[in-house]
Amino acid sequence: MTTEEIISLSALELGKAIKEGKTSSVEACHAYLSRIDDRDGLYNSYITVLTEEALKRAAQVDADISAGRLTGPLAGVPIAVKDNICTKGVLTTCGSKMLSNFVPPYDATVVKKIEEAGMVILGKVNMDEFAMGSTTETSFYGPTVNPHGVNRVPGGSSGGSAAAVAAELAPIALGSDTGGSIRQPSSFCGVTGLKPTYGSVSRYGLVAFASSLDQIGPIAKNAEDAAALYNIICGADPKDQSSSEEAAPVDMSALENFSLKGKKIGLPEEYFGDGIDPEVREKVTAAIEVLKDLGAEVEKFSFPIAEYAIPTYYIIACAEACSNLSRYDGIKYGYRPEGDIDLTQLYIKSRSEGFGLEVKRRIMLGNFVLSSGYYDAYYNKALQAKNLIKQSFDKAFEKYDIIAGPVAPTPALKAGESLSDPLKMYLGDICTVLINIAGLPAISVPCGEAGEEKLPVGLQLIGKPFDEANVLGFASAYQKNQ
Repeated sequence: MTTEEIISLSALELGKAIKEGKTSSVEACHAYLSRIDDRDGLYNSYITVLTEEALKRAAQVDADISAGRLTGPLAGVPIAVKDNICTKGVLTTCGSKMLSNFVPPYDATVVKKIEEAGMVILGKVNMDEFAMGSTTETSFYGPTVNPHGVNRVPGGSSGGSAAAVAAELAPIALGSDTGGSIRQPSSFCGVTGLKPTYGSVSRYGLVAFASSLDQIGPIAKNAEDAAALYNIICGADPKDQSSSEEAAPVDMSALENFSLKGKKIGLPEEYFGDGIDPEVREKVTAAIEVLKDLGAEVEKFSFPIAEYAIPTYYIIACAEACSNLSRYDGIKYGYRPEGDIDLTQLYIKSRSEGFGLEVKRRIMLGNFVLSSGYYDAYYNKALQAKNLIKQSFDKAFEKYDIIAGPVAPTPALKAGESLSDPLKMYLGDICTVLINIAGLPAISVPCGEAGEEKLPVGLQLIGKPFDEANVLGFASAYQKNQ
């Protein structure tokens, strides 16, 4: 097969072609590595490319497939991994100067699982520093560019993962989602991104941003590919106490024949209000009409708790972030300033020089809401709001199988816009953060284009806890009937 033929395939199609002997894992890796070499200078989606390691691994995988030792649907398929997921012996930077020299001595659980399934890691991809941002512009390694427009951001924090799949520099990728960081870049880049239920995928080896919100998930060309990768990485893990026994793989044959007849979709009125770009609203509404034509019942409902999404999320996320990032002190690992300085100055200089502006902003906000005199006024109230948000979703899911709406209020932003106005960036998470607060599964599915630049728009489908099968089923049915 030619390079163009290989990169045109979905991950499942490529896995099938490798298994049938039409191509090989080595040829697939060569195709993608060649494209990375030729084109990633424009997009800056990769931080570390594992050329020699990937080809060596692919050769071994080809031998294992031939011998019948690897039989999974994604065996031999190359994959990109977000740079906050630990890879043994491979630089893992979190897009930060603080970890610019950090090489983990162990693999994250998801990395072990994808390698056991025969997948081949092409490299580690760019991200907002410590996953803090919505544009992939806060990375120490420079911003990533949206393949749909050189003056547009790819979204964040998993912008490198989404851009790599959109630019066909990887057939599939792993990202992480704390407040929309898989779904929003997937929407901006026109690919499919699944944020699984909290606890369905092990977080062991994921460098923590906000531990009660973080979740690893797939970014892919379509829902079937996302389901296949989810099936590999899901499941309880004794190394992660927050992982759950309830997590289960999706039945791929059921996904193929998924029916929407009798299913009910709820549309929160607050997700279609004045803050949503008219073209985004139009495309999302049209996508919902497709689901309606497939047999689903659609109904609008009021979801007033959405008003508290942004303050609740940023109080909890920043509080947890300042706690998690306190370990970076210039002593155990990570960036350490040069010179003979005392302990206090070592702490100050390592953190002031090692962290970027957005990370410092969130550390300061987190320390503020946790400080004496403000803890009850902010953090405790945010936890109370979190419980109310969960209850509101529980009530909504008594009536609806799926809740639908836009992923983001606008298409991809212009480069530099959010950096000059952080509040605008935070408000852009209005449609995604509630799902993380409640720990629900949700997917972003491309549903059209907006504006003169024809920028992608994403439809968001939200499900009940551990109901990934339903979420992916709706997404797959929509994609097959566009």
